[in-house]
Amino acid sequence: MYWASGSPPAWRVLLLLAVKGVPYTSKLLQLSREEHTAPAYLEVSPRGKVPAIRDGAFCLHESLAIMAYLDRKHPSPPLFGESAEEAGAIARVIAEHENYLYPALGQIARAVFSGDPTALAGEEPAVRAAVAMLHEELARLEASLALRDYLAGPRLSAADLTVYPSIQLAVRAATRPAAAPLDLAVTPLAARYPKLAAWGARIEALPGYDATYPPHWRAA
Repeated sequence: MYWASGSPPAWRVLLLLAVKGVPYTSKLLQLSREEHTAPAYLEVSPRGKVPAIRDGAFCLHESLAIMAYLDRKHPSPPLFGESAEEAGAIARVIAEHENYLYPALGQIARAVFSGDPTALAGEEPAVRAAVAMLHEELARLEASLALRDYLAGPRLSAADLTVYPSIQLAVRAATRPAAAPLDLAVTPLAARYPKLAAWGARIEALPGYDATYPPHWRAA
């Protein structure tokens, strides 16, 4: 399992491996050293992105593809649904996350974590629009969790493991000094989105959850 600290897509796969109890060899890449561009890694992940896996002679990149592969190869517990209805609900939550929440969060994160104090100045209107989109999507998730324990139904699924790292990244971004002008208002999460906070606590209480995953994503 090739991954990098600070990558929500990599964390999705790490969580799935933990929930399923699949043993693996961890290969933590140092992006600052450009290890993701090394020829040996490009043989595994031709785009130089994380995560990626090598399973025997089989290599695969793209987090959702890896999760689907692992779910098929290690079917217990099933995380992509057993019925057509379950599979559809899970796919919908993931698609909405990938199309709406994650792009908005990405725009915010680039401005907040860039290390460039002028990064926000030139992008502030777009970043503020992303903040509004982020809260719109968080409100949708909060409303969904008023009806069920997990995002796509009564039990944990790939939808939860896809969204959870993004929520933690949003919390982390809100604590950064560079985010102060944006008034992200994500922390404390339990104050504004109590059902999301309780859902996150349920995930962290699951057997197999590993608290040693990148700690800078965890709420203080």
